[in-house]
Amino acid sequence: MPANLSPEYKAAEAAFRKARDPRERLDGLREMLRTIPKHKGTDHLQADIKRRIKELSEELEAPKKGPARSGPSFVVRPEGAAQLALIGPPNSGKSSLHVRLTGSNAHIAPYPFTTQHPEPGMMPHEDVRFQLVDLPAVSPEHPVPWLGSALETADACLLVVDLSDSGCVEQVQAAQAVLKQKHITLTERWDYADALGGADAGDDDPFALRLPTLMLANKSDLVADMDAELEVFRELTGLRYPALAVSALSGHGLGEIGPWLLGHLGIVRVYTKTPGKPAEKDRPFTLRRGQTVEHVARLVHKDLMHSLKYARVWGKTGIQGQQVGREHVVADGDVVELHT
Repeated sequence: MPANLSPEYKAAEAAFRKARDPRERLDGLREMLRTIPKHKGTDHLQADIKRRIKELSEELEAPKKGPARSGPSFVVRPEGAAQLALIGPPNSGKSSLHVRLTGSNAHIAPYPFTTQHPEPGMMPHEDVRFQLVDLPAVSPEHPVPWLGSALETADACLLVVDLSDSGCVEQVQAAQAVLKQKHITLTERWDYADALGGADAGDDDPFALRLPTLMLANKSDLVADMDAELEVFRELTGLRYPALAVSALSGHGLGEIGPWLLGHLGIVRVYTKTPGKPAEKDRPFTLRRGQTVEHVARLVHKDLMHSLKYARVWGKTGIQGQQVGREHVVADGDVVELHT
């Protein structure tokens, strides 16, 4: 039976697709369940939505139970300019990169499957920070039932591959098969309009994830000709992910990750000020290209978005201190003074 989904449900689904915060996603799921037409054609989708509501509710409420909680959270609340999931085959060096880039205490060992739970950390670049989440190795030999849920909040993925390992092609193909079973696709598309993670608006499955992916060819210090190895890897796998050659051991290439992400995620840094005072230049608010003064107001405080009357903007172009409305599109480096 055709689903015949209503415009109200489609709007709820679109809001869910855009949500990154776990609680916003939970609200989106509840709205989807409320608005979905109730008939046999939607029985499976209703059941899927209910299951996801139950799982996410339990995960979000579990920390409140204190000592009774059995383990760490599998849902990492996004922070910083973007959330990047570190994924890859066993022994590819994900945790070593995580420690080197964020200064975390991720467990490192010379044997596979040492990472058992999500390990968040913050990677600084200029005046912003990226949240890197180290996840367990993706392999058929070590299934991780909550992996899909952990990836739902990610904006993009960093696929860590050890090209010095003769089995890397088979390992990556096996990892892709595991992700496919969970309706997760790693894509080479990094148009900033698409590099926001989430489901594909053209997909009939609202829970299908398409995550922009940057491949980190780790252990580059062990590869004599990285360009040649990358070309062979691409020919054998058919994958065309953008790639950076890096080494967690020597530090080679690690300084290129931050600038690459800043540009390809379409990140816009906006600084706020109060009337008569200088701009606060230490911690910018981060948005995406195309977002507006209204989005800035919401980041400052959700109530401010409703009471906002106008703003004054100082930037690289236009009249300095010009008065603009809430629909004004902000640019990287703008200073915004909000008036209510």
